[in-house]
Amino acid sequence: MHTSLLSSSGRFTGAVRMGRRTQGEFWSRQVSSFVDGQSIYSSGEKAGQAYCVEYGAVRVYRVLANGRRQILAFHFGGNWFGLQNEDLHRSTAEAIGITGVKSVSLHEDPHIWQGLLPAVLENLVSAHEHQLVIGRQSAVERVAAFLLEMSDRSGHSHRFELFMPRTDVADYLGLTIETVSRSLTKLKNKGVIKLHGARGIEIVQYRALQRLCL
Repeated sequence: MHTSLLSSSGRFTGAVRMGRRTQGEFWSRQVSSFVDGQSIYSSGEKAGQAYCVEYGAVRVYRVLANGRRQILAFHFGGNWFGLQNEDLHRSTAEAIGITGVKSVSLHEDPHIWQGLLPAVLENLVSAHEHQLVIGRQSAVERVAAFLLEMSDRSGHSHRFELFMPRTDVADYLGLTIETVSRSLTKLKNKGVIKLHGARGIEIVQYRALQRLCL
């Protein structure tokens, strides 16, 4: 079965237990639509809102001192992001493709942080896993771990479409786009994966991909 990571999971408020008034207001809010590459918030801007992806996808990144972009996380349907208690954002969030987002103030309901705790913990685990991935010395290992992550986030499907371009994959893994392309080709030549077009991935040997990450 072909699964697209662009589709919403339909869980965007499932983990959040707001007060009745806040919850009702959130459900009734209009979805804000963003085009590809448009900023949802930028580094240095005032924080205080929690965001949830209704459809599409979001990249969150920082620009390092050397000018290089480091993507910290990808978020798509059902994922919350922008969760911080600091006054200013330390990263930038951009839409990937046509993306719809809802937001809620972190100050308008005294119980909002309690309701968002599962999302905060999930984001912390994802950040930890990301550090483990980019800490791997082998580029092929990093790409293999990334494909397993995308498979998991697409419902454990062995065939899926990457919602981001390869430049994003490279900036997420701390590699060059040429290295990402070579690593995908190596995995394809070994019969571990198949490539379908520019973004289609089919995992043929799932266990072999897992062994690369041990």
